[in-house]
Amino acid sequence: MKDVMVECRDAPGLAEIHSELLSVYADIYADRLGEEFHSVHRFDERLGWNTEVPGFGAAVGYAYGTPVGFAFGCTLQPGTRWWSGLRTSVPDEAVLETGSRTFALSELMVVETVRGTGAAKRIHDELLRPRNEERVTLLVEQAHPRVRARYEEWGYRWLGEVMPFPDAPLYDAMVLPLD
Repeated sequence: MKDVMVECRDAPGLAEIHSELLSVYADIYADRLGEEFHSVHRFDERLGWNTEVPGFGAAVGYAYGTPVGFAFGCTLQPGTRWWSGLRTSVPDEAVLETGSRTFALSELMVVETVRGTGAAKRIHDELLRPRNEERVTLLVEQAHPRVRARYEEWGYRWLGEVMPFPDAPLYDAMVLPLD
């Protein structure tokens, strides 16, 4: 969608539009806000944790001056909990983090009015464009196979099954090498 402009932001820049991002999240997850894990409060906690980790980055998509989607993440640090919920056996080196190896894409979402327009891919690509890590990882709910298929179209490959929090849904961990 040509009308969606993407702007990259750091943690202080994201703080300036914090309430707008919470509104976008609430719109997208309106049917699931009653679940503790998907509540706005829990999302806000996860967002806050990300902004405190080195290598944080965000990209926000705007249509006519209004946020319509965003993505954010951070660089996985040694000893990260990111892989602690992994339920699939993988080689140790697959989850070895150095503090510069892997960018964790924690969230990527767009409102319904821009789905199918390429806006999510543009936000994704702008977020990853300046990254220096070797790879990016993300988690996609197993209950959303169409979303997983889209990530596979973008080059992501399945690594394993993850339950990141006791009250979280089951996710597929996916990895994409960065050039």
